[in-house]
Amino acid sequence: MGLETIFLPEWQERVEQMLRSSIARVAQSPHCARRLVDAMAYSLLAPGKRARPMLVILAAEAVTQAHGHPFERSLPPEHPHSQNILHAAAAIEMIHAYSLIHDDLPAMDNDDLRRGRATNHKQFDTATAILAGDALQPLAFSELAEIRPSTIAFSCMAALAHFSGALGMVAGQMDDVGYEKQLAGYTEIGEKTNQEKWAFLKRIHQRKTGALIRCALRLGATIAEATEVEYGILDQYGQEIGQMFQITDDLLDLRGDVAKLGKSTGKDASRGKLTYPGLLGVSMAEREAERCAVAAVQSAESIASVLSSNQDQSRSESGVVAQHAGENLRCLVRLWLERDH
Repeated sequence: MGLETIFLPEWQERVEQMLRSSIARVAQSPHCARRLVDAMAYSLLAPGKRARPMLVILAAEAVTQAHGHPFERSLPPEHPHSQNILHAAAAIEMIHAYSLIHDDLPAMDNDDLRRGRATNHKQFDTATAILAGDALQPLAFSELAEIRPSTIAFSCMAALAHFSGALGMVAGQMDDVGYEKQLAGYTEIGEKTNQEKWAFLKRIHQRKTGALIRCALRLGATIAEATEVEYGILDQYGQEIGQMFQITDDLLDLRGDVAKLGKSTGKDASRGKLTYPGLLGVSMAEREAERCAVAAVQSAESIASVLSSNQDQSRSESGVVAQHAGENLRCLVRLWLERDH
């Protein structure tokens, strides 16, 4: 199964259109600064996997099916349910784009290449890049504010604030930078045992990488009105696939093709970053990625049991639909495990 069978081309185009529309609205305002909007668009609309928007859509699909309802992928983009999903998908991509802009800055990773072209601060300048990232953050919340009913919008905004901020992605980035640059409070980590370092590394990436992945799933599940049980299953799936995604990213930095990756390779080791293959060795890192994949698949499969575990419902048409819940999330695990970019 290819990625196009999971993230259908029409949904990909809908996400792209939502992103373009959001930037266009900013550009049309008499208060906009043209250079700022150009820098925002440069990173936000750059070619990418759109992995996090995909997870928003797949989580909404899985929960909808778990409730015994078919997920109408063919719904027109102007349909209220489609609009809610697309606003959430755009919001998570905006946060991701801002994080990449700031991650590439000279004070952080100082990268020259991102998504196959010059990083934002190289294309524009450092000050403009910082401001472009700053502007994308509130734009993301503006997207979520469009969701209806407002109670769901509030829940989505609270989730995005939690997972992207000082308790999530930003905290993970702080620990990553702190260890690499040996800032105060991080120097003693180098003296710890490998087991303690591994725990610290997992903690970094549960937030730096995993938090936005879990958030994407949370947003899709919220729009589909998930139960607490479903939230828990999807959160476990997100934790496992997030760690797997980071391990494969670390491995690709060692042996990936720059042309396919669209970014520089070999930079982690040269900067003294704490990585899974660097700490565990390549073979053990591969085994850990496989373990995460197995656990993620089990979580995806368990979504189907939420409704179909009820015998009466499992015999009904809704039970048949529920049995397919999480199927695309399960297929996505293997595709991401074996990715080459």
